[in-house]
Amino acid sequence: MQVRYGRRSGKAKERAGMESYEKEEIPYPPLLPSTVDLQQVTIIPHAEWERIRDSLNKLTREAAVLRAERTAKKNMHMKSQELVKHWTNTYAGMKEQKLRAKQKRDEELEAERQILDLEEEIYKQGERKKAIENAKQYQFYQTERVKRFHSGLLLSRVMKERDVQIQYKKNAVKSDEKWEEQVKLNDAKALKEDQEKLEKQRRERVALAKDHLKQIKEHEEEEETRKKSEEKDAEEIKRQNLLYEIEMKKKLSRKQEEIDASRKRFFDNMRDKNIIRAVEQQQQEEEEEKTRKFIKAKKRLIQMRKDKEAETHR
Repeated sequence: MQVRYGRRSGKAKERAGMESYEKEEIPYPPLLPSTVDLQQVTIIPHAEWERIRDSLNKLTREAAVLRAERTAKKNMHMKSQELVKHWTNTYAGMKEQKLRAKQKRDEELEAERQILDLEEEIYKQGERKKAIENAKQYQFYQTERVKRFHSGLLLSRVMKERDVQIQYKKNAVKSDEKWEEQVKLNDAKALKEDQEKLEKQRRERVALAKDHLKQIKEHEEEEETRKKSEEKDAEEIKRQNLLYEIEMKKKLSRKQEEIDASRKRFFDNMRDKNIIRAVEQQQQEEEEEKTRKFIKAKKRLIQMRKDKEAETHR
């Protein structure tokens, strides 16, 4: 048996009911079990059923709506944060930009200091190397073996040259006595020239040694002057740092004094405002009291007039 809104129908009505059911697309089944007592069944309109179901699901829908709104607000907040994160005209952006600029300046200053230290160390190493080479060369020239070697080399060259000359003279004029005298004179002259040359070389070596010693002394004096200059610069830097710290402390002190003065002015202003507010409130209360008295007196006059009119009427 089929029930359509509490009615029983035959086959024709059943077919019509089924067709109307398919057209209306009712969301609940049209058939009821055969054991159900139709007298106990309550038939309600479809709109009423929808209203009941909506009222039951109202809290769930409201919770879903609240969750959706909260999610939308959170997404909007995240988008806003992501959007303003790279802005430079905000307080956070300007602060970040200043920090980056300060970090960049510090890195550049540190790189420049490292380059200057490296150049100074290279220059010092070169100077030390030059001084060591000059000292080694001077010590090498001052050794007895080198001196004897130079003397022997010069003497051998001179003797060889003299032997060549003697042999040449002997071959040229063997029988001439004059030639022998000339040879003696040439030998004496050559020997004298050799001695003069040796003496000149000795003087040059002494002068060179003195020059080396003078250069070493000058380098030592330059090094001492440079050390004194560095110490003086270090003292000056220390003094400048101390002056900077003192100036910063003064600035902080002045800033704190300004802050204290601003706070004092603020509290004085607030106290003056409170006093003015209290005076205004008192004046307002006095005005209200005057108004009340005036109204009360007016009411009393009206009542007296009414009493007088009533008495006149009587």
